[in-house]
Amino acid sequence: MNFDLPDDVKELRTHVESFAAKMLAPGALERAHSPEYPWDVSRMMAEQGLLGLTVAEDKGGQGASLLEAIIAIQAIAKHDPRSADVIQAGNFGAIRTLAEYASDEQRDRYLAPLLAGEAIVSLGMTEPGAGSAVTDLATTAVADGGDFLVNGTKIFGTHSAEANFYLVYVRFGPGVGGIGSVIIDRDAPGLTVGNPSRFMNGEEWSQIYFEDVRIPASQVLLGEGGFKKQISGFNVERLGNAARSIAVGKHAFDFAVEHVLTREQFGRPLAEFQGLQWMFAEQAVRLESAQLLLMRAAVEADAGMPSAQATAIAKYAANEAGFGAANLAVQALGGTGFSDEALVEYCFRRTRGWMIAGGSTEVLKNRIAEGVFGRRFSQRAGA
Repeated sequence: MNFDLPDDVKELRTHVESFAAKMLAPGALERAHSPEYPWDVSRMMAEQGLLGLTVAEDKGGQGASLLEAIIAIQAIAKHDPRSADVIQAGNFGAIRTLAEYASDEQRDRYLAPLLAGEAIVSLGMTEPGAGSAVTDLATTAVADGGDFLVNGTKIFGTHSAEANFYLVYVRFGPGVGGIGSVIIDRDAPGLTVGNPSRFMNGEEWSQIYFEDVRIPASQVLLGEGGFKKQISGFNVERLGNAARSIAVGKHAFDFAVEHVLTREQFGRPLAEFQGLQWMFAEQAVRLESAQLLLMRAAVEADAGMPSAQATAIAKYAANEAGFGAANLAVQALGGTGFSDEALVEYCFRRTRGWMIAGGSTEVLKNRIAEGVFGRRFSQRAGA
């Protein structure tokens, strides 16, 4: 088995790293501490052709592979962890579902500005009563003439505070088969964006309220029976989460390596203490292992969508490795690692959040166990 990257992928990595080192690294610390979406970076990414990498060329994208998108997001995170979020939004999240299933009219209206770096979409999935149990969602879309009336609320949506529009999971009917999705503009009558709340990583989210929001049938992305297609798209988002977890953890790890090589205590560099040597050695193995699992999930993706099992394994390994690396970096740097004068503490907070977002590590372990035993294990009471 050849573990070496193809030449064109190596060239992409070199190009993106060079761009990130020159254009993004100088403002990385300031960017990390700002809750505002980096629109200037978004437009630069679009100019570099880094948005829509995995979107087919006939749909306005670059027609690249998931592997190439993963390499790009990690090349950005190496120099600017915060800007890697722009690559995520432009390749792995709701944009992928839009590109895959939107009508031509919907792509012209919504996908085009996303690819140009001029708009951002937020995924409306989680609700006050439906988190990991997403099929318990209660937001409804009820037919009314030729339109639909949407009622409900969504929470914890990435980019929900600044989004131009929302891709909303809704219930057209009972059961899993009744779940689909609609596209709703931010300024739609009846849609209210609540006051922003702050995540530990510094980003902001807003609760979104839908009160008799009337949308035409042309705003339906996936009707009844569309849930499985949506979750397949969500698996791609998890790969972006995994890629950033590893890369951001590695960013902190590399910073800490330089620190322990040069910082002296008791008359010698910290790197000469075996306790630290073993900690760094163990974490290096975890990072390398997680990267290999991530690459496997990407290259084995079937028809552009990776399997749920391979994705769960990759994300779990990446979340554990990324946070472990950032946690080690904070400890190794001592007071410096705990301060906001370096990116290490941001990497710590960021990687910790990915252990919750996109499927918690506990839920992922449940999913992995189902693959191991070849059967489903219902988490519902009385099942």
